[in-house]
Amino acid sequence: MSTSITPDVDVLIVGAGLSGIGAARHLQDAFPRKTFTILEARDSIGGTWDLFRYPGVRSDSDMQTLGYRFRPWTDEKSIADGPAILDYVRATAAESGIDQRIRFGHRMIRADWSSTDRVWTVTAEHAGREVTLTARFLYSCTGYYRYDEGFTPKFEGTERFRGRIVHPQHWPVDLDYAGKKVVVIGSGATAVTLVPAMAGDAEHVTMLQRSPTYIASLPAKDPINNTLRRLVGDRIAYPISRWKNVAISILIYQLSQRKPRLVKKFLRKAQERQLPAGYDIDTHLTPRYNPWDQRLCLVPDGDLFRSIRHGTASIVTDRISTFTETGLALESGTQLDADVIVTATGLNLLIFGGAQLLVDGTPVSLPETLAYKGMMLSGIPNFVFTIGYTNASWTLKADLVAEYFCRLLARMDRHGETVCVPENDDPTITTRPLLDFDAGYVQRSIDQFPHSGSRAPWQLGMSYVHDLVTLRHRTVDDGVMHFS
Repeated sequence: MSTSITPDVDVLIVGAGLSGIGAARHLQDAFPRKTFTILEARDSIGGTWDLFRYPGVRSDSDMQTLGYRFRPWTDEKSIADGPAILDYVRATAAESGIDQRIRFGHRMIRADWSSTDRVWTVTAEHAGREVTLTARFLYSCTGYYRYDEGFTPKFEGTERFRGRIVHPQHWPVDLDYAGKKVVVIGSGATAVTLVPAMAGDAEHVTMLQRSPTYIASLPAKDPINNTLRRLVGDRIAYPISRWKNVAISILIYQLSQRKPRLVKKFLRKAQERQLPAGYDIDTHLTPRYNPWDQRLCLVPDGDLFRSIRHGTASIVTDRISTFTETGLALESGTQLDADVIVTATGLNLLIFGGAQLLVDGTPVSLPETLAYKGMMLSGIPNFVFTIGYTNASWTLKADLVAEYFCRLLARMDRHGETVCVPENDDPTITTRPLLDFDAGYVQRSIDQFPHSGSRAPWQLGMSYVHDLVTLRHRTVDDGVMHFS
């Protein structure tokens, strides 16, 4: 029995960032005759890398693993700045014509699956009105960050401050901080990026943190990769360097989980070599948790430590009592003077861009669903999503999800099937949070997300090697995925 309507496209991809462009490229290479469209809520390609414009914005992963498997990263720097990454994503879209398949300014607000017609009807908001498209498959590549607002705690007295308060997610183009005192509130990846980037022009930059984060220095340029590129060329060097970096990241993560004292000692020794003699590492750089219980922050060529050593930046570990007219009063009684205060206090999570999913007109309660292999949802037909690793590069997982999706489509084409849906028929499966990660931005919103299960295939794995075997090589006919 065929569907009663012909959909507008075979696959509708939502999001034209790193994941969405990669998904489109995988789909186009595997199925040149299948039709697809990308909906992008913003007016340009790039997602996160187009949104963030704060000083020094860069990757906190090496580009041999953050880059696509199918397209070598050819820049000399492995820890790349945001504009270079944005150029890479846009060039990937342009070279294969994917940029011609994007509908900009289309924000998906609702998607309804019809079991009768076997299609998704997607409603998007565009130029103040609603438009609809139909598709056999819906592929969400929206990430899980909320783009319209970042997270800012409630601070006492902000209205009294005579200077400027800025959140990195909405960096003003007219902000002039040259020769001024800057306080950056936060200790995560954004804060450790901002501080050395602003320190070159500001009078002084202070990183104010409630508690420390583990910070490691890494060369911005990978000497092994660049040597390989000169010897054997990009096409051969890229996969070798990619696997080298995957192996190193797995080793560090596993050591952090199994031998945390050893990793702590290693990080401390590295910091001691780059900081002034007698620097208070215990107070400012020794967290209460173990390495990789939260994401490890990277600083290329030790730029943060260099700024501290040169006296252009400093770290203060304390809590804010109130904003004052001229800065911040801290609970210890210290006063921090500031002309500019940057609230690098985190991000808000938003699954699937905040769109409502429905099945036959009935809204889906996402917390009641289970994530199948970390990329599909129980009881939701023909729906795929991308959530990357928290302990490795996002694109490693995005590539595997796209490859698995293509394998799934090929299997369905061979058997003349139009619908696939993972079903949990095991009553002994128990649930757990989708992201088992102790970061504040995760804990604030994880109750609104789908759940993970107590065992495979209902787990969002954080092991690239495990996923490589499962998603790239194992059969899609696992008894859990139902076809019709």
